[in-house]
Amino acid sequence: MAKVAVVLSGCGVYDGAEINEAVLTLLSLEQQGATYQCFAPDREQMHVINHLTGEPVAGETRNALVEAARIARGDIKALSALNPGEFDALLVPGGFGAAKNLCDFAVAGDQMSVQDDFLSVARGFHQANKPIGLICIAPVMAAAICGAGAQCTIGNDTEVAAAIDAMGAQHLQCPVTEARVDVGNKLVTTPAYMLAGSVSEAYAGISDCVKEVLALS
Repeated sequence: MAKVAVVLSGCGVYDGAEINEAVLTLLSLEQQGATYQCFAPDREQMHVINHLTGEPVAGETRNALVEAARIARGDIKALSALNPGEFDALLVPGGFGAAKNLCDFAVAGDQMSVQDDFLSVARGFHQANKPIGLICIAPVMAAAICGAGAQCTIGNDTEVAAAIDAMGAQHLQCPVTEARVDVGNKLVTTPAYMLAGSVSEAYAGISDCVKEVLALS
């Protein structure tokens, strides 16, 4: 039975992990016979967004680990405790938290940098030849993790696809219900809410992503 590390980036599509994507990832893992442990960085998230208005909340701060614990029902550990040697694969749901709290793509675009703690963990999986699944916007980190030429998808967003190519990865078109597999890098990606218009559409692609990750583990 595969044991998978799931890295969350807060709680909420605009400033943390996309909740539907996170839950569907955990559901798919259970349905496909894997076990998992959730992790998140123990630091303040970039900012707090009012999810009713879409506007930043002045003067409010939240901790990404504390917020992600809402999704994991408290069963979560700090990212610093994640040892790739104890797991068979890594999965990273999307949401703007992936582009704000795991890296700074949301503000820096193709000049982004990945947070050192997450990059060290993700590269640890890659260097150990263990599969990695990146969901939604998370594939913008593909080249940083797997190196130049890594193949990934965010669906068909031309601007983000161009940024991915500029950073040294190769973007692949992909419908919402599917995933794309870079066999050489053991990297699996799916668009999820980069394209999804419903929970069921997101589920189809995420389930396929999980299936492919587990097949490579």
